[in-house]
Amino acid sequence: MLANSRSRLWLLAAASAAILGLTACGSVTERSRDALAAVTPYKVEVVQGNFVSSEQVEALKPGMSRQQVREILGTSLLTDVFHNDRWDYVFTIRRQGVEPQQRRLTLFFKGELLERFEGDKMPSEQDFVATLDTRKRLGKVPQLEASEDQLKKFTPGKTAQPAGPDANAPLPASYPPLESKR
Repeated sequence: MLANSRSRLWLLAAASAAILGLTACGSVTERSRDALAAVTPYKVEVVQGNFVSSEQVEALKPGMSRQQVREILGTSLLTDVFHNDRWDYVFTIRRQGVEPQQRRLTLFFKGELLERFEGDKMPSEQDFVATLDTRKRLGKVPQLEASEDQLKKFTPGKTAQPAGPDANAPLPASYPPLESKR
């Protein structure tokens, strides 16, 4: 009988908490709604394909062999067994807070030689890296070198010694062994 009244008490407490929680939802203010909207889940950065820079595209010349093109651009992402004379280089990046980017470059071969290529305008390597760096700059960078006065504190031969009655006692020249010899 006692156990039955305890379970009823817990059930009553749980129901009361649920009712209080639901009534609290009705009094959500605009400020708390804005705070909840600011909390966003983490989205994984997705990078797929081959990044091709404008410098790499400028190095391509009609008449180059497939091997020369592969040395400049790397292996193409898409190869089609039905279109052996076409290589597609596709690059896609999706990041939180940044517009998704997609670029495409298609190369056409005649036999073993590059005939022509077409695609999107590619950014330079420097421009592309600048778009990736989304960190906020926090003002002046602190000085990372110690001044001469700061270095004088650490002159060789001087070690920090404890204050107190044994402050002037010399440090032991050698330390006793960690294990006793038997």
